[in-house]
Amino acid sequence: MDSSFQQRQPDGRGHFRDILEERKQSSDLTHALRSYNPQPYRGAQPCSTSTLNRTVLESQYLKYVIQQMSVESGEPLEVIREEAAGILEEMSQNLQLGFIRLLGFILSKVFKRLFRKIYINDDGLQRLQQVIQECPVVLMPNHRSYVDFLVLSYILFTYDLPIPVIAAGIPLMGMSLLGEIFRRSGAFFIRRSIGADKLYWAVLSEYVKTVIRTGYAPIEFYVEGLRSRSLKSLTPKLGMMQMALEPFFKGEVYDISLVPISISYERVLEESLLAHELLGVPKPKESTRGLLKARKVLEEDYGTMYICFGHPVSVREMAKGKINRWQYNLVPRDLPMRASEDSQAFVNTTAHTVVRLQEENMVLSSWSLIATILMQNLEGIDWDSLAQQTEWLRRLALDFGANLNWPEQLTCSAALSFNLSLHHSILHCKEGIVQLMEEESQKTDSPEDALFRRAVAVLMCASYRNQALHVFVRPAMLAVALHVTATSRKEEIFIFFKFLQDVFSNEFIFIAGRGEADFEEACFLLKKCGALQITNDHITVEETGQATTYFLRAILGPFIEAYQVVFRYLLEESVLVFTEKEFVPAVRSYAIKLILSGALTSYDVLSSDTHKNVLAALLRLNAVTKTRRAQQAGFRSNKGTINRIGDILGYPWPCVMMLLLN
Repeated sequence: MDSSFQQRQPDGRGHFRDILEERKQSSDLTHALRSYNPQPYRGAQPCSTSTLNRTVLESQYLKYVIQQMSVESGEPLEVIREEAAGILEEMSQNLQLGFIRLLGFILSKVFKRLFRKIYINDDGLQRLQQVIQECPVVLMPNHRSYVDFLVLSYILFTYDLPIPVIAAGIPLMGMSLLGEIFRRSGAFFIRRSIGADKLYWAVLSEYVKTVIRTGYAPIEFYVEGLRSRSLKSLTPKLGMMQMALEPFFKGEVYDISLVPISISYERVLEESLLAHELLGVPKPKESTRGLLKARKVLEEDYGTMYICFGHPVSVREMAKGKINRWQYNLVPRDLPMRASEDSQAFVNTTAHTVVRLQEENMVLSSWSLIATILMQNLEGIDWDSLAQQTEWLRRLALDFGANLNWPEQLTCSAALSFNLSLHHSILHCKEGIVQLMEEESQKTDSPEDALFRRAVAVLMCASYRNQALHVFVRPAMLAVALHVTATSRKEEIFIFFKFLQDVFSNEFIFIAGRGEADFEEACFLLKKCGALQITNDHITVEETGQATTYFLRAILGPFIEAYQVVFRYLLEESVLVFTEKEFVPAVRSYAIKLILSGALTSYDVLSSDTHKNVLAALLRLNAVTKTRRAQQAGFRSNKGTINRIGDILGYPWPCVMMLLLN
């Protein structure tokens, strides 16, 4: 493959360039020390870090909050001010060009060792360069690896774009030396657990709003909140989004541009670590020593990384007809104001829209398709069958609008050979059969130990399948609805499709109020690939489409099975009130017993992310209610509602119809 590729999609994602190609042929030191002349937001005034921090501390908003806290607690104003100053000192970045150059030099060396290519889209960078000069910009990448944090600043430095200030978890600050390098490269550090700390929220909120209001620099944060351990999109966290949009709501800026950025990998550095975390193994504490111990990753090949800068989303355009900003004129701008229902709904919709755009722009490699097939053949599949199925799935993915980097000259057999080498830690080929690779067993291993090793291999493979799930999930839900309902009536099929969306809206990304549009999209895609015939109010599966709908049902099957297992656990559990910390390991233990007994085949149910998604879904569907137990947040299950949801997922259609309509 050459150093660039052209996407052939109708939306014109355009030309992708390998940014490492030039680095491999020129001096890294010259690159780091070259002239750097970014063009910032035209409305911004030059501002130092100390001036920015002073603006935050002297803001009327923060003064008001401090005064209110002093009245409520009886503490002197000066004590609370000093506490606020301490929070800001801990939090704030100290962006310095010299450290950007140092990091640029180091990253050039590291990236050339880790990756064969890093592709970025030229047109996306050009759009970003223009919009950065026009209004405050919020960069919103997805989060799949620690590398995400570094690569964007490296790209912006390389292309003379302003370096962003980046919201980072506070554990990174504790990494000796590196924490300070990150701070001076634009990172501002946020505590992972803020809770009801009113002063911390006020300082953080004012800091974010001041960066945007002044146009100090683009701001970057992960709308998903955390790194996705499953490589699947996570339900957006709305706190930072609410803070970022408030200057627009209050009329302090004319517009804000949100830039969705899609990052995907052929191989993720932390693939084994992420799988172990999903199985309950505690995540190692971030430290410089730990990073140095992990330097052996530099000896591995991680293939290609893809970064796609999406079209900027104008908040002003999105808000037309949805937000009444006059309500903000009733309260002085500097005073706290509770978000209205329509602004909360707008923030939620905007956050979900950004994540959907991240998904739609994501570039997939052949490995994601191969992993999707392997997940349906966990006992192994012969080489020729895997090659044939991969070619079939490639055509289906392109029909569904997937953004694939698959050169025309690359045969499926060649793709398999390449991925067998690249992913030697996940799969191997023995006597013509491709199978998942497992860690070597020990004589003293128990059945649980063997199951754990198997689960690590399966969840590692599943993570790469998950990178492609957004392409197939809506057609898969339609395929399940067609199978369960066993009817051709479009109205009834849609009812079950919408039910699946309601249940799985914490598992996959759906925008509120777009259920019908999602259903019509799924119908269109399955008709386009020749799987369905649609006439008036009826939908039927073509004879030639049986294989397609079966395959799609099998994609969604493990998730349905995992949810049903959790429902069964809650129905059998005698404890009335439980915490999340109790719930996750208890469900995993329950699922392990089922797998060992042969009653369960899906390993997805062992994932702690799945457990948390089920709990969030049940809470949203009023099948679980929040309560308090011994000063901890707890949950109480409504077994009747859980039983009803489980019945709908598992019963024949006549029973399902009665349950849905009652």
